[in-house]
Amino acid sequence: MLKAGVLGAGHLGKIHLKLLQQSENYELVGFYDASAEVRSKVQKELGYKAFDSEASLIDACDMVDIVTPTSFHFEGAKKVIEAGKHLFIEKPITHKLEEAQELIGLAKKHKVMGQVGHVERFNPAFTAVKDGIKSPMFIETHRLAEFNPRGTDVPVVLDLMIHDIDAILSVVQSPVTKVSASGVSVISDTPDIANARIEFENGCVANLTASRISLKNMRKSRFFQKDAYISVDFLEKKVEVVKMQDAPEQPDDFAMILQNAEGIKKQIYFDNPEVPSNNAILDELDAFAKAIKENSTPIVSLEAGTDALRVAKMIIADF
Repeated sequence: MLKAGVLGAGHLGKIHLKLLQQSENYELVGFYDASAEVRSKVQKELGYKAFDSEASLIDACDMVDIVTPTSFHFEGAKKVIEAGKHLFIEKPITHKLEEAQELIGLAKKHKVMGQVGHVERFNPAFTAVKDGIKSPMFIETHRLAEFNPRGTDVPVVLDLMIHDIDAILSVVQSPVTKVSASGVSVISDTPDIANARIEFENGCVANLTASRISLKNMRKSRFFQKDAYISVDFLEKKVEVVKMQDAPEQPDDFAMILQNAEGIKKQIYFDNPEVPSNNAILDELDAFAKAIKENSTPIVSLEAGTDALRVAKMIIADF
């Protein structure tokens, strides 16, 4: 088992502590938080061992899980990597693109592995259809959330939209050629609602909307490709897959048939895969343990996390 520790014991940090303790792939050694009050409270109430310093925690681990605010990601990650320890780091990978690129170089130099916590890659609705998303040409995403002060230290693009940016990059796999965006600050000092249009070299276009001041929560993505429409509801863990194929000469009485202006007939059918229940955070942590043990590329590598951050910064720069 890999000895694991957590940097940061806020809301999400406590979730990571609980799941690392449950995992069969890790031995949780404890945590460190910059606040002595938080360290004392978490240790007393939840029973996890609190370390007195970052250095002492890092020294006791094989893998360190960074769940601090984004502005502290880089310094913590740099210490972990330079100590020769593997690194799991919450999204976004860092606050600045240059910092993310430096972490990639350091990880290669010190021969350690890193994974970024883009948890939607492990959402069962997305994993159920990901292999069926092939060469999408138009993508539309809506990620809306009720207001929560947590996360407002960064623009909504880095807080929410970056989840969809990462998922889109993982299926389009083509260079971004153009970004058009707009963002509005309503409650925070940074944009709370944003829309972006991303154009790719292969002709694909993605339209993304994110808001953290909505009256209801929504996390939906729709992928349109030749002969197929795929809808993913990340929140409700549901998928809808509609496909078209050439209609048979003698279709079933209940078959749905469309005929275009040229007289070509297509049959519409539904192919909705089963969506199993899971804990996506536990799955991403376990997947990283597997990558470490097998010396394979993590599902969301430091490079992938950096690519998502790069596109996010392009969007922010266009506001």
